[in-house]
Amino acid sequence: MPSSKIKPSSAVQNQLNRHHLSAKKKYGQNFLIRNDILKRIVDVAEITKKDAVIEIGPGLGALTRYLCEASGFVLAYEIDERLRPLLEENLKEFANYQIIWDDVLKRDLAKDIELYIPKGTSVYVVANLPYYITTPILFKFLEEAPQILRYVMMMQYEVAQRICGVPQTKDYNALSVAIAYRATASNVFCVPKTAFVPMPQVDSAVVRLDVDSIPKIKAVDEDFFFRLIRLCFRQRRKTLWNNLSFSFPKDLLKQCFFELNLPLSVRAEELNVYELVQLADWFTNSGK
Repeated sequence: MPSSKIKPSSAVQNQLNRHHLSAKKKYGQNFLIRNDILKRIVDVAEITKKDAVIEIGPGLGALTRYLCEASGFVLAYEIDERLRPLLEENLKEFANYQIIWDDVLKRDLAKDIELYIPKGTSVYVVANLPYYITTPILFKFLEEAPQILRYVMMMQYEVAQRICGVPQTKDYNALSVAIAYRATASNVFCVPKTAFVPMPQVDSAVVRLDVDSIPKIKAVDEDFFFRLIRLCFRQRRKTLWNNLSFSFPKDLLKQCFFELNLPLSVRAEELNVYELVQLADWFTNSGK
């Protein structure tokens, strides 16, 4: 691990001041400053020098330093170019990284991975995710980058609960289903809000997702499946029928519910991933 410790809160603030910078709320910038938590995140990821890591939002490079030390290569996405001199300063002792100065949500992930990471390399995502785009980021990676083997991510505690949600609970939603379709989720440990500068209003949690080496189940059309589950959970208090009626003709829905033996009163949260794949496949196979 890096020999020089990440700076405590006062030193981090001094470094920002020296570069005439401040954390931008619109980018969800809360810089993690505790070395014990940074090290634990990397330990949970179980990466080696043979592996490549993708990081979203390296910020000041605190976690990036640990990732460069533990892995063979780090590909990081940072939207805030103001941080370029700080990142270059904090990562000057490392050469095994590449920063893409762009919004990760606008990138072609498959092309980036093909360009920067040698074929056959094990790829992991390890990141302190910006709270405001955690869900879109996860959906994008799950849909576009199936070659990623493991995710270890820090996020808002409530989002972590939803990721690990199971059917017939308040935490179960479209993201829970998308995760369950590809991986096994575990809520590893909590992180207090005092571990960040500036301090956020809520606590965080680190979640690990292990992507299934053999899919539990495979939708006929995966793109449609991911779109459909968003529709199913569009409004949580509504029934599945009401949510889908915004997008499908009622006569088609009647046929679907009858053939799948679904009661009209069923809600999306009552269906497990296998039943939702079955629902998506019905529409796909119907040709309508």
